[in-house]
Amino acid sequence: MNITANNPALKSWVEVDKSSDFPIQNLPFGIVKNKQLSARAASRIGDFAIDLFALFQLGYLDGLGFEQADFDNNRFNQLMKKGKDGTRMLRNRLAELFSTDNNTLQNKKEDQEKVLIPIAEIENEMPVHVGDYTDFYSSIEHATNVGTLFRDPENALLPNWKYIPVGYHGRASSIILSGEEIHRPKGQQKPKDDEPPVFGPCKLLDFELEMAFITYDGKPLGESISTKEADDFIFGMVLFNDWSARDIQKWEYVPLGPFLAKNFASSISAWIVTLDALEPFRVKGPEQDPKVFPYLEYQGEKNIDINLEVLIQPEEHDEASSICRSNYKYMYWNQTQQLAHHTINGCNIKAGDMYASGTISGPTEDSYGSMLELSWKGSKTVKLKGGEERKFIQDKDTVIMRGHCEKDGVRIGFGEVSTKVLPAK
Repeated sequence: MNITANNPALKSWVEVDKSSDFPIQNLPFGIVKNKQLSARAASRIGDFAIDLFALFQLGYLDGLGFEQADFDNNRFNQLMKKGKDGTRMLRNRLAELFSTDNNTLQNKKEDQEKVLIPIAEIENEMPVHVGDYTDFYSSIEHATNVGTLFRDPENALLPNWKYIPVGYHGRASSIILSGEEIHRPKGQQKPKDDEPPVFGPCKLLDFELEMAFITYDGKPLGESISTKEADDFIFGMVLFNDWSARDIQKWEYVPLGPFLAKNFASSISAWIVTLDALEPFRVKGPEQDPKVFPYLEYQGEKNIDINLEVLIQPEEHDEASSICRSNYKYMYWNQTQQLAHHTINGCNIKAGDMYASGTISGPTEDSYGSMLELSWKGSKTVKLKGGEERKFIQDKDTVIMRGHCEKDGVRIGFGEVSTKVLPAK
């Protein structure tokens, strides 16, 4: 099916600033509400939310096979049951309706007022119910840095790392939306190797710069999804801050991996940018050596050129400080390989499941995707505006992540994921 919404020549009759993350070529999906409107499915163009429920009621989405309950819903999971063909047709229809070449909605001011809601007048809700969540560990620069910091620098990568997309099953219930504050986690730590552990608030709180993809329903239990098929099962992507309590993690992770160090919160951006919208920004990934197993082989360009940035804003400052600039294209294991590996043993996936990339670090020090790396395990400081310094995240800091693609005059972005840290309860 042709992705007409990706046409870089499309122009919208809705005014969209050139610097906006949300031109007509994006049209992401989310859930919105306000005092007058119940939570419902929406898209976004510029500084307006597009009320998909209202569009459906007015007849603009006729003939696409959708039902009222698909849009009159506080999560996107039901609409995603229509699969990639369904959401692609919906996005294409939106691109037609909001194009300058189409007068259907352009000439009906009364309908526009029902359909277009200023972003300042809505609240976002979690876009999907996350049934299951997997966190991968797929950036070779990050894995090498962590291995160097905690193990032998000559053998920074564990023996399995270049053979399998390493991952673990995380906590889905504590995935939260941008804007929701978190409290500093508590747990056991072992500051000194020759002394017993202690209990208390985390002292080494960290962010992890990640992206996450969200799936449609997959195949029945026992069947696998190939790298060739994987894109058909991926709905879209969000920014993902996988909060980490480094001191708690160090003590607890052997032998079963992270637990309290990760389960207290992971934050996502509000708008799901479809994989369709990201297709024009595909690039070649890193060379994989040794040769991967046949089920992990893939054809074409599967990495995506997404510029990423992390900022820290202390409570008393009006301006945030940029501390990291990285890119999703650095990923060693791409998401088609991640999904193929996840399902090779017959694991079934469902609509709304979320899969995080693992920390995305680049080759230079200013592209490291965590404070652990930026401060090199606390051995140096990260300078902020106004003279402040950080080694890890302090109480009342707000961590902001942003991401966008740009090519041929089209900018497709994710907005941001912003989270403030409150003191431990």
